[in-house]
Amino acid sequence: MNKLYVITGGPGVGKTTLLNALSTDGIATVPEVARAIIKQQLATGGDALPWKNKERYTDLMLAASIQDYRRVVEEQTQRTHLFDRSVIDAVCYAGMIGYSISPSVMRAVSTCQYHPTVFILPPWQEIYETDTERKQTWEEAVYTYQQLKLVYARYGYETTDVPIGSIEKRKRFIRSWMKSLNV
Repeated sequence: MNKLYVITGGPGVGKTTLLNALSTDGIATVPEVARAIIKQQLATGGDALPWKNKERYTDLMLAASIQDYRRVVEEQTQRTHLFDRSVIDAVCYAGMIGYSISPSVMRAVSTCQYHPTVFILPPWQEIYETDTERKQTWEEAVYTYQQLKLVYARYGYETTDVPIGSIEKRKRFIRSWMKSLNV
């Protein structure tokens, strides 16, 4: 049974906060690559940023997502892992900016198989905020959520909306679903 779950959604919907809370409960988590890339690029003066060189940024996201997936598969036994986004998110972003991914990278993408149920956090305007790494407007956040649902479905995944609410409510929802999916 595939125990590699994805938590996704548009920017600013509480994914990382939820994953951090689940991590403190002992669930293995894999951090989002996009923020790490942005932080690294800002620190080094690089231009692989979503507001500068979107194509290079996409290439780095794809490579890092594939690398994280392979690392987890090689290291894990039967332990459950929760990914803060997946390689499919990077594919979605490429489509949103009109960037064509090379056939060789798409072959690598196709080898990354997560649990068929993907948890998606819907837009939540009350908690949405921008910062130095998240510059998308609210409208872009909503559009990203809509596109993620479409792209995950195109790749054979079923997205399950995580209800808006407290971290505890969201944790209970995720844990309950994971328990029922791993019977």
